[in-house]
Amino acid sequence: MSLIFTQLLIDAINEQAPFEQVWFASEQGVPPSFSYQVNFPRLELVFSGEYVNQVWDKEQGSQEIRILPGQALYIPPNGWNKPQWTTDCSVLSLLFGKRQLGFSLVSKRREEPDFFDVQKHSIMARAGHVTEHILAALNVLTEDPDRSPTDNHLLLALLTSAQQLLGTSATERPRGADLFHGICIYIQENFHRPISRDSIAHRFNLSASHLSHLFREQGHMRLADYISWVRIDRAKFMLKKYRFRLEEVANRCGYGDVNYFCRVFKQKTGLTPTQYRDLSQPQESASLVE
Repeated sequence: MSLIFTQLLIDAINEQAPFEQVWFASEQGVPPSFSYQVNFPRLELVFSGEYVNQVWDKEQGSQEIRILPGQALYIPPNGWNKPQWTTDCSVLSLLFGKRQLGFSLVSKRREEPDFFDVQKHSIMARAGHVTEHILAALNVLTEDPDRSPTDNHLLLALLTSAQQLLGTSATERPRGADLFHGICIYIQENFHRPISRDSIAHRFNLSASHLSHLFREQGHMRLADYISWVRIDRAKFMLKKYRFRLEEVANRCGYGDVNYFCRVFKQKTGLTPTQYRDLSQPQESASLVE
């Protein structure tokens, strides 16, 4: 699997860079429902077709952009984008988690409701690696209106660094560790959806019992506890940042029942969602309608 993504990175470096345009998403504005928003940086490259997205622009507010081959979209930590998936396209996503680097290749046909090709892979991220410093520079550049040509230089360095990490990862870890971190990334991307042990096992072609064993062995926790941790961590972020009603926070974090969400939140944090938000925000902004 790593060979596929290695070749894609080589193609991007040799054929797409310098990029004709680099789009930047933002954490500003209110993210629409079912948008992608995680606490680590992401980079998306279009290899074919047209990739339509909704992002936030400082001057124009929420806007629709059309990303073409030879262009790229960078999403900083807690930035959001909402793919429309209404056109033919093939998109490579790089997900720079704190402990893992994820790769995802998705292909979509306009007339079909589902993706016809999805391939995923992940490797361990190295603490202190040069990739962290490149990402830090890109995050600063997100707020700079004068990005070119620095954005191209940084993206080229980022892709080269990712290619090197991918090339050396195969001999460093057993497959189980890579699989575990790949599943962690999948959960972090899809926590707002109704995911379960059975659906995750099906997605990764595992038995449910093998999946549970993998999390006990690699993560020293239950799968259900990890899903709850990801969802509650995102709920804490939303309660701090947005003026959503509790029902909206629950829904955006994968909880269909707001009462159940409140029970889990208090169990994990010791506070109700309302108490947590009141303690996290200035007094004048705490009078929200629940």
